[in-house]
Amino acid sequence: MSTFALPATLLRRAARSLSALAAVVASVLAFLALVVLTDGAGSGLAAWLPVLAVGTALTLRRSRGRTRAARLVPFLPVVVAAALTAPVCVPTVPTARQYPPDLPFVATERWSLDTGSSVAVYHYPPAGPGPRHPVPLVYLNGGPVRGISLLDHRFLQLLAGQGYDVYAYEQPGGGRSGLLPMDQYTADRSVRDLGAFVDRLGGGAVDVLGFSSGAVVLTRALADPGTAARVHRAVIAEPGPMDGPTARTAGHQGRESARGLAPDPTGPRSTHVPRYAVAFGLMRLGLLSPGTGLIGQAEGDNAFTAADLGGDTASAYCARDAHRIPAEDSARNFSFSPAASLRVQRTVRDSASIAPRLGRSRTPAMLMIAECSSQVRQWATAVLAADPAIQRTQFMPGVGHHMWNGLDGNNDRAAAVIGAFLQDQSAPLPNSPTREGIPAFLRDHE
Repeated sequence: MSTFALPATLLRRAARSLSALAAVVASVLAFLALVVLTDGAGSGLAAWLPVLAVGTALTLRRSRGRTRAARLVPFLPVVVAAALTAPVCVPTVPTARQYPPDLPFVATERWSLDTGSSVAVYHYPPAGPGPRHPVPLVYLNGGPVRGISLLDHRFLQLLAGQGYDVYAYEQPGGGRSGLLPMDQYTADRSVRDLGAFVDRLGGGAVDVLGFSSGAVVLTRALADPGTAARVHRAVIAEPGPMDGPTARTAGHQGRESARGLAPDPTGPRSTHVPRYAVAFGLMRLGLLSPGTGLIGQAEGDNAFTAADLGGDTASAYCARDAHRIPAEDSARNFSFSPAASLRVQRTVRDSASIAPRLGRSRTPAMLMIAECSSQVRQWATAVLAADPAIQRTQFMPGVGHHMWNGLDGNNDRAAAVIGAFLQDQSAPLPNSPTREGIPAFLRDHE
């Protein structure tokens, strides 16, 4: 054999291998592009079948004139590409909603609201040796569209032990609450659900504690005269952006959080499964709609795990707490709807300013801000600037976004701040920042 024959043969083989690899990559990219163009129609089959058909047709055309054995070789890239993309089209969890089991320490009631929402409700009657507070307290948890964590349930039990008549409900799509059609997940629907829930209690106005995205619902409720009339006192804790202009505001976060410092969360991740990695990734990038045909809402809820939140959990704690972050929830209780959550957030981002309407609020309110907050400071100060009925602001030292986290007596401190306001008593902490002090407060956090 010529000394040049072997290198030439190797080069031809390498060229064929590169060509085959390029064909596989092109097929996978074409599949992903079609998934986006079809919005995942037919669980991804509307993208998979055309790519397979075109790849097969092109290969047949190139194979003409070859021997039978030689005609099979060009099909290898088609087979490999089909095998790589097929798992994106196949569910690996139930496609009908699998709800968390009921909790052993509190009854799960299921209420049908006048809005058409079906919500899971938890009631902690007043307990303990102290006086009973006559006004019920309603808790709106964060998420959005997330089940109430065990950590939050423990805090609600603490408030009930101090004499508060505590009610909490999981917003539609979260926890044990029923699902809605995807286009009905909106910030305005959440406000209407709050009003309908208070009406269902039937005892007049209530105090409301809203945390994170729950604080957004509460803030927007205060800008709605009909819903605001049902609120006796409002506690706005660590709010997200209240409207579109606020969401688009660049700003600063609080002191360093534990994000990037805490150990990676353990447990299974749906994003390690090709189907859900593609679906959630493209939804997060805005390339698939929350109502995508790739995965149904119920399937996405069943698939998503606490580990999929990644560093988001650590971002709710101070850097000094990075190696002692408590377990916020159990795998059996955890529930989060990624698609519905994105849908609600987009309706907030796309909404007009509520500041003019919030400026007419007369409901006594308190704002709580955490020292190590992962939230943009301007999200909280926008509420403070717009709402003239905010009577005090409590800057909570030594805690992150999740202020009642079971560490170092933080639950007791948060309960003391909330209780003092609801009972119209002196604040445990200085009133800071004040409305006039917003510029200085923001400068301190540059």
